[in-house]
Amino acid sequence: MKIFHFSWQCILALLLCLAAITTLPLFSADTAAPVSSGTVFVIFILIAGAAAISFTNLSAGLGAAILFFAAHAVAWLLLAGLSGNEGNAEAAFFILLAAAWLLAWRCVSILSTIPAHSSAGSYTLRLLIPAIFGVWIVIVWEAVTRGAGIPFILLPPPSAIGARIAGSLSTLWIDVQQTIFRSVLIGYVIGCASGFVVAILADRFAFLRRGLLPIGNLVSALPIIGVAPIMVMWFGFDWQSKAAVVVVMTFFPMLVNTVAGLTAAGNMEKDLMRTYASSYWQTLFKLRLPAAAPFIFNALKINSTLALIGAIVAEFFGTPMSGMGFRISTENGRLNLDMVWAEIAVAAIAGSVFYGIVAIIERMVTFWHPSIRGGQT
Repeated sequence: MKIFHFSWQCILALLLCLAAITTLPLFSADTAAPVSSGTVFVIFILIAGAAAISFTNLSAGLGAAILFFAAHAVAWLLLAGLSGNEGNAEAAFFILLAAAWLLAWRCVSILSTIPAHSSAGSYTLRLLIPAIFGVWIVIVWEAVTRGAGIPFILLPPPSAIGARIAGSLSTLWIDVQQTIFRSVLIGYVIGCASGFVVAILADRFAFLRRGLLPIGNLVSALPIIGVAPIMVMWFGFDWQSKAAVVVVMTFFPMLVNTVAGLTAAGNMEKDLMRTYASSYWQTLFKLRLPAAAPFIFNALKINSTLALIGAIVAEFFGTPMSGMGFRISTENGRLNLDMVWAEIAVAAIAGSVFYGIVAIIERMVTFWHPSIRGGQT
């Protein structure tokens, strides 16, 4: 049995600690709110102690917990030290931040090797690992923008974006209603449903399949900035024109994927259905559509992001006094970059939730498929 388990992340974190000692202090000497030597000492102890403990023969769960606590405690102390010291961070600050990030990296590496013994444990790990990744993107973003004094107009820190979201909830909710609940959802349902129906017809009639698919490839290559103003001229400035853009963007991915999925059933299964004297529609509903389910859900997931992009871009070309694209365009012209980023953050969250809902439905509907069962632990 090995007594020590070395990892390059923790070894590099220790080396960065030694490098940070030679470049102290954390902030410029003339800062208004210098960090106490006790806080600096605690930061070094957390990094060095967690790295050293991770070398011992601990259980994977305990080792990951220690690294998780140390990495995020160091990040919190460093970010807290930025208050009053914006733009005055020295090399030691960023070196220690990198060391804490390496501890978080090692924590994620350990978590990814832990086997899940229950469904709850499996879901927890699948949520925890990407959550740590996401949190550290925000931490590094906050530390770099505030520590290096990056101008607000170029890239506002996440704290300013979060404050703007909290202070503009009513405006953001109106924009979400206009863009997502009207343009995106209605266009998504119409585009996906019509693409699915036309795919069934194209599968039934060969001349449609040979004629529509080449046209589908052509239309899918049309630039959205060329389609959007045309739809605004045809359907007006309200949500109907944005929904029409979403229909155009989601129709052909659903058509192509469904047609491809309908050919996924094996020849042996088709021969078996023929021996049972099954009609076309019986074979379609009992064999070919279930076999095509992964392709159909793949199109639904692709369209969940395309629909949001299409609706937001379409709003740049004319819309009522609300909508996410309208707000981004207007506030960007006013140089209110925190509001622009707030809209982007809300759009990203909405798109992720939309995609996640479709993925959950896929797992519930196609739980029997080898591609789903093989990904479960």
